[in-house]
Amino acid sequence: MGEQNNQNKNNGGDLLKVRRDKLAELQAAGNDPYMVNTSARDTLNKDISDNFEKYENQTVTIAGRIMSKRGKGKVMFMDVYDRTGKMQVFAKFDDLGEETYKGLKKWDIGDIMECTGFVFKTKMGEVSVHATGVKLLSKSLLPLPEKYHGLKDVDLRYRQREVDLIMNPEVKETFIKRGKIVSTIRNIMDSKGFVEIETPTLNTIPGGASARPFVTHHNTLDIDMYMRIATEIPLKRLIIGGMERVYEIGRIFRNEGMDPRHNPEFTTIELYQAYTDYNGMMDITEELINKSCMAVNGTEDITYGDYEISLKAPFKRITMIDAVKEQTGVDFGEFMGDTEKAKEVAKELKLEVKPTDTWGNVLAEAFDEYVEDKIIQPTFVIDYPVEISPLTKRKKDNPLLVERFEIFVAGGELANAYTELNDPIDQRGRFEHQMMLRVNGDEEANMIDEDFLTAMEYGMPPTGGMGMGIDRLVMLLTNSQTIRDVIAFPTMKPVGASKSANKPVAEPKEEKIDFSKVEVEPLFKDFVDFDTFSKSDFRAVKVKECTVVPKSKKLLQFTLDDGTGEDRTILSGIHAYYEPEELVGKTLIAITNLPPRAMMGIESCGMLLSAVHEEEGEEKLHLLMVDNHIPAGAKLY
Repeated sequence: MGEQNNQNKNNGGDLLKVRRDKLAELQAAGNDPYMVNTSARDTLNKDISDNFEKYENQTVTIAGRIMSKRGKGKVMFMDVYDRTGKMQVFAKFDDLGEETYKGLKKWDIGDIMECTGFVFKTKMGEVSVHATGVKLLSKSLLPLPEKYHGLKDVDLRYRQREVDLIMNPEVKETFIKRGKIVSTIRNIMDSKGFVEIETPTLNTIPGGASARPFVTHHNTLDIDMYMRIATEIPLKRLIIGGMERVYEIGRIFRNEGMDPRHNPEFTTIELYQAYTDYNGMMDITEELINKSCMAVNGTEDITYGDYEISLKAPFKRITMIDAVKEQTGVDFGEFMGDTEKAKEVAKELKLEVKPTDTWGNVLAEAFDEYVEDKIIQPTFVIDYPVEISPLTKRKKDNPLLVERFEIFVAGGELANAYTELNDPIDQRGRFEHQMMLRVNGDEEANMIDEDFLTAMEYGMPPTGGMGMGIDRLVMLLTNSQTIRDVIAFPTMKPVGASKSANKPVAEPKEEKIDFSKVEVEPLFKDFVDFDTFSKSDFRAVKVKECTVVPKSKKLLQFTLDDGTGEDRTILSGIHAYYEPEELVGKTLIAITNLPPRAMMGIESCGMLLSAVHEEEGEEKLHLLMVDNHIPAGAKLY
């Protein structure tokens, strides 16, 4: 079971034994709760709370989990929760009889019960059920975590969502809203004549997006296959086949980094409509977002984090060139297609560019770096460079740009749409360019999909297509700051597992490392005295938590045990080299007596040490990690 359960077993062994002994006693008496298959429940807690006048003095049967017990002697109060919320149960010895009441007193917090009784209000005015009969429906053998621990332990919440839902009933509301959002989207799409389709999850070619796929192996066919990175290609083939309006809501898998807006598996809607373009897709996108918001919030105006956002249509529309010009003053339209000039501008803007990058790549990089996180109100950014849009139709008046948009809200992208490319000759050329990038080491570049090219040669009608992240939409509409809060079971590294935990054990081999291409910074020739050096406090620190800093592509935020008993926060710009999850539990070295420094509005108290070198013109970085036997707070000499 989970880490928390192990702690319960280690720290509360006696408590665990008591619960199991109670179960054995019930079973010996012929009252095994696990043999109860149904409940006679006829009323939900919220129905009673919301309609007291209707239910007052009426007999009802409720069922749920006991979350608190209080009272003495021959009177007891319990808080019982079902999926709709809490109901207080009032139980008296005189009403239930000696045997039943004694049994009830032995029940534990966490047990699941049924209660029959009449509805009334206590002297304190609380709506309650006065019990006339009770039944144990299931026994809880593990004690629940303390309320405050349950709220704070984020790792436990994600690893054991069932505990999260038990301890934090408000979390249910997020997933209830998620269901409403998805059903609203389906209703809108169905009303417009779209047909919902299911396309393959396993593919021989990963297509439809620029992303690194998961690879698996089919034993019978003896071939490697890819988990889908998009549903685009098969849906377009259906458009070619004459279905005209299709969509799919389904799981997508991308073998990429994890942060507050990315999970390796996530849910999207992709839709394709013949005889329209990206303008038609903007209209549908506005409607999906607006009506989903109204369905779960009852208003077009929402709060997301520190922002007040209006989702009232129509949304703002701006070209990528104009958006970059607004933020940087640089007008990429003045040197359209001039890669040399673009690379000069890249140096001025301190952008990282690759040798294969062209004018369009630099424009996109400038947008990512200077614009994206500054767009708060819903905005369609339109007319993208062709280099980053291999499946999109070029603009009639400018072949360097394509008819594509992305919608951004609260500093993040929510949806992506095209006027779909339907020229098979142009499509082949763009696939070939993508393959060139792949040969040069870009694992996210597209492969050539001959089946799709063949389908296109039969003739594809003018088509608009759009893809939107359901998880991100739910985040926005439920004011959730991380994707893990809106996915019931987000991807987590098993507790204590190493990368090689499930691999066969092989004889250790001495690793031969080639340092011939490595360059290191020259050693300092100026001396410092020992007294100066000793003033820097180098300490071993343990990583308790590590997360990506919102709106930053580089910063990781570490919560560290430095041996003082108080958590220390240090920020480090190493996200390009490490993912947060792989650092949790590691022992690092930090300078702990530097003055606090504000970074992205967060106080960073110290500096983590890394080793850096240059290799073939590229900077490499390795965070200093030491043996986990070294305790937190150990001083380095």
